[in-house]
Amino acid sequence: MRPSEPPAVAPTANAMRRALRRARDGVAVDVGEAAVLLQARGEDLRDLCATAARVRDAGLEAAGRPGVITYSKKVFIPLTRLCRDRCHYCTFVTVPGKLRKDGHGLYLSPDEVLEIARQGAALGCKEALFTLGDRPEDRWPEAREWLDAHGYDDTLAYVRAMSIRVLEETGLLPHLNPGVLSWTDFQRLKPVSPSMGMMLETTATRLWSEPGGPHHGSPDKEPAVRLRVLEDAGRSAVPFTTGILIGIGETYEERADSLFAIRRIARQYHGIQEVIVQNFRAKPDTAMRAMPDAELEELAAAVAVARVVLGPSARLQAPPNLVDGEYQLIIDAGIDDWGGVSPLTPDHVNPERPWPQIDDLTARTAAAGFELRERLTVYPEYLLHGEPWLDPRLLPHVTALADPVTGLARPDALPVGRPWQEPEDLPAASGRTDLHRTIDTEGRTGDRRADFEDVYGDWEALREQVRAMPPERLPGDVRAALAVAADDPTKLTDDQALALFHADGPALDALCAIADAVRRDAVGDTVTYCVTRNINFTNVCYTGCRFCAFAQRRTDADAYTLSLSQVADRAAQAWDVGATEVCMQGGIHPDLPGTAYFDIARAVKERVPGMHVHAFSPMEVVNGATRTGLSIRDWLAEAKQAGLDTIPGTAAEILDDDVRWVLTKGKLPTATWIEVVTAAHELGIRSSSTMMYGHVDTPAHWLGHLRLLAEIQQRTGGFTEFVTLPFIHTNAPVYLAGIARPGPTHRDNRAVIAMARLLLHTHIPNIQTSWVKLGAEGAAEMLRSGANDLGGTLMEETISRMAGSAYGSYKSVRDLEAIAEAAGRPSRQRTTTYGEVPPERRAAALASDGHLPDLLPVLE
Repeated sequence: MRPSEPPAVAPTANAMRRALRRARDGVAVDVGEAAVLLQARGEDLRDLCATAARVRDAGLEAAGRPGVITYSKKVFIPLTRLCRDRCHYCTFVTVPGKLRKDGHGLYLSPDEVLEIARQGAALGCKEALFTLGDRPEDRWPEAREWLDAHGYDDTLAYVRAMSIRVLEETGLLPHLNPGVLSWTDFQRLKPVSPSMGMMLETTATRLWSEPGGPHHGSPDKEPAVRLRVLEDAGRSAVPFTTGILIGIGETYEERADSLFAIRRIARQYHGIQEVIVQNFRAKPDTAMRAMPDAELEELAAAVAVARVVLGPSARLQAPPNLVDGEYQLIIDAGIDDWGGVSPLTPDHVNPERPWPQIDDLTARTAAAGFELRERLTVYPEYLLHGEPWLDPRLLPHVTALADPVTGLARPDALPVGRPWQEPEDLPAASGRTDLHRTIDTEGRTGDRRADFEDVYGDWEALREQVRAMPPERLPGDVRAALAVAADDPTKLTDDQALALFHADGPALDALCAIADAVRRDAVGDTVTYCVTRNINFTNVCYTGCRFCAFAQRRTDADAYTLSLSQVADRAAQAWDVGATEVCMQGGIHPDLPGTAYFDIARAVKERVPGMHVHAFSPMEVVNGATRTGLSIRDWLAEAKQAGLDTIPGTAAEILDDDVRWVLTKGKLPTATWIEVVTAAHELGIRSSSTMMYGHVDTPAHWLGHLRLLAEIQQRTGGFTEFVTLPFIHTNAPVYLAGIARPGPTHRDNRAVIAMARLLLHTHIPNIQTSWVKLGAEGAAEMLRSGANDLGGTLMEETISRMAGSAYGSYKSVRDLEAIAEAAGRPSRQRTTTYGEVPPERRAAALASDGHLPDLLPVLE
């Protein structure tokens, strides 16, 4: 039984003329018009192709390679033909019994992988295309057993290991097609592969959800899942190949919708390096063996519409072994690339269709008026751009094969194995290492980093995304909600909590009074604070957080990186003036080895054994884990052994991915943040929890965030406090681009503190306000609204100051106690985990009070 397919209705001649004219005139077509154009045949198709060819030619001219069609010389490495999916047209995938019967292993052995790669290198190939099924260990126990026996956690760990072997022993550049990947998977694989890919195929959900559909029973073929992969690739700055498969039962409207979905993601993240338009070819011994092949005119129309929809900058490909010799037709339709062509290995997906000889492909391309040029697996635009698209560990391998001017392959270059390894040490100290001191006197060099227009993705696409967010829910009955809060805040419903988040005037005063009373009953009147020093060891980062004004390119005037000795020196200075804690976080520096975090913790402990190391946000934890190849849990365990005591619960922002993907291009998703803090708590590494608010969020997001933190705390008990972080807008890119509002209002700040106290009551006892973001008066007001903690002395604070905070970089002990006095409360110094401070530390802090600035500079 096949899924129901809406009957095709041929477009009217008038509709076709109108759509052709709009395309010809350069007017944007919509999905309906694109569906009409997909049905162009005969003279209409020639008209459409002429338009598409003009668009393609303009794009090649702009790219600096007019009249050039590219291809990649590659070998196929079918790492495993096992898969957890059941696509009804696939002959690549098989079952364990058949592999054994034919004398094959479940996975290619390392020797088999390297033999293919070496033969390809000898023939001048430069790409190693790793093709495999999706996560076979989830379906086949035999695959799980093979991986366990060979020491790999999962198939992707084996992919990563074999990619490194190919790089080191042959010099071929891996292009990975392992199927559906998560955000974390991209972090694992990006350092070993210049590009990756996965066909979208179609956005027609019914082909996946309805029995008899080509993707039914295949969890990885759900369109929403595959679209998320494309987005995560863009967020991770991975040059990514995708495409559509035509003729598998989709309608013309669904085919058009697939192209528009790819365009949306390409616009938003700029990470789609090429789009493949592939025609279905029926295979014997498959469920779809009787399905007719997509005709070549249908393929040409799909290519031409893809060109019109995706525009001149898109790189568009059709596999040359599937066009039945009609090269001229497909070139006329607007392609500019033939994809990978192998002189050695067959097309394992379409084994009955041999590759054309490269000399023949060159001649056929020339006959159509174009020059055939070899490219690498990563397209020139990304190669020439460099960071963040290419990992530094791959640069020696890529640049050895690339023309430095065009970014195409050097025809005379033969691949040679080169070492692939993580750097052993932190990058050398460099840049504006006195930023922690001069940010208060000299300020920042400019209001934005030099790559403002491209590192964050497409600003206009982001504005559209924000406009599409659901409207804010209307508040309910505030009076009734106040009564519940006063009686028992744990019984507040979501509707009641939302009503209180909107409270203003006398209702807000009443809310804050209730929260203050709950605070008094829960933790008493004493205001706590910590004598701590912030050490931000680098601000070089390409993650693309749109709220962050701290991150810099390595070449920016305000960029810096500290050495291990400088980090240890700052910790020792802090100890001398009474600190009990150093809080250490940094940017995701491309050259930072995954073990650097261990070295940083160890350096502090060796210099100052008694210092509490509160360090490394969940984003840094994931970065360290993926770069070392360790699991998050194993990485945290090693970090603990190196001296890590607790972690900051930063990188949370708002724990709702709809908001996160506005605030950041490439930071970890909500689920991964939860995974990190949960693993840390289970290992006995406690953490703070945070929320940054006042940008594109709403009270509904605040409520969801706090409910989620309470849920985690009920499971783990590992949060020491909740820290409110009002958004500092002044130099934040998302504000400069006109997308975010200018931070929270005073009303917002009071409501958030009060509601945090109420919603986290019985779960997280300590609610911290931020003097660096609100100033002394604002912090005192928050102490009267439910907060009980002032955070730390900080001693140096560059993150908020770079964003535009006007409240300085440190507070003395006396300053913090004065804030508590202004709120009418006593105060005491605490440890990171809210314990009592040893008398010696307290005496050292008091003895040095008022002299902190003189001790802060690190002498070079």
